[in-house]
Amino acid sequence: MQKIAFFLGKGGVGKTTLSAATAYYLSKREKRVLIVSLDPAHNLGDVYGKKLCNERTPIVEHLDGIEIDLQEWITRYLNESRDEIRATYHYNTTLNLDSYINILKYTPGTEEYAVLWAIEHVVKKYRKEYDQIIFDTPPTALTLRFLAMPTISMLWVKELSEMREQILKKRQTILSLNPEAHIIKGATDKTQDRVYEKLSGIKERLSWLHRLFKNESYLTVIINPDALSLAEAMRIRHELEKLDVPIDSVCFNKAPMDGSCGDEVKQSFHNFPIFTAVWIPEGLRSIEDLEKVQIPELAEDIEAKIHSLN
Repeated sequence: MQKIAFFLGKGGVGKTTLSAATAYYLSKREKRVLIVSLDPAHNLGDVYGKKLCNERTPIVEHLDGIEIDLQEWITRYLNESRDEIRATYHYNTTLNLDSYINILKYTPGTEEYAVLWAIEHVVKKYRKEYDQIIFDTPPTALTLRFLAMPTISMLWVKELSEMREQILKKRQTILSLNPEAHIIKGATDKTQDRVYEKLSGIKERLSWLHRLFKNESYLTVIINPDALSLAEAMRIRHELEKLDVPIDSVCFNKAPMDGSCGDEVKQSFHNFPIFTAVWIPEGLRSIEDLEKVQIPELAEDIEAKIHSLN
């Protein structure tokens, strides 16, 4: 069921405001909603006037919130990696795990994997409890990297699995020639090999995440009436198309009352539903002010996509 929604876009376009308003609107319709901030620079709690943390916190009736602590998830990811390496290579007493983990901490992709495992945790733990889970995402660069990570990593895992199979075959060959060979360490059959088993497990997790983004999520891109945010939205669309992850709609936020700049957005995204939220000059001073954000059509489109998959 398509219970998951991601709000994407350039930093500062209003992803947090629109995702918070959508979650609030749905909760007022007695939908059970969980909103989750993935942005390291959290301000979701500020919008609601509520202190949020890494565990779900009640905001109003039918609405709970989480602000993902990315550093905590990076630590979890590194600890998980340490435990897996220790278990897989338990026979190798010379392996310096602490040195390896210190390097891994700064390896490209560590932050993205931490975000992925956080999303996986939230969705698997809470999906059955809520009618809708909404993710407020970081600015474009990190968001595109974590959305791309399952597809890219599955290619690596495929190659690594094939290499591991070749290693196991060579082990079998050596043992058939010399059953007493002392250089052989570990299993020779992939069904008993911890490394191959681990690669298969990673592949399953990545495949699940790719299906989540591609088939089970609603992705909306937020645009402001300026050339930079429009260009960023086009980039998001094209990059996601390469990954076979489609967007579902566009939201033209902070739109001028006279509708100016709207034609450019319509021309660039003529094949997509386009929803408009007008500029609120006085800003938002309380959670009740979220009702001023004109998002009913967007919220109802998200709901409609859920019902269409039931």
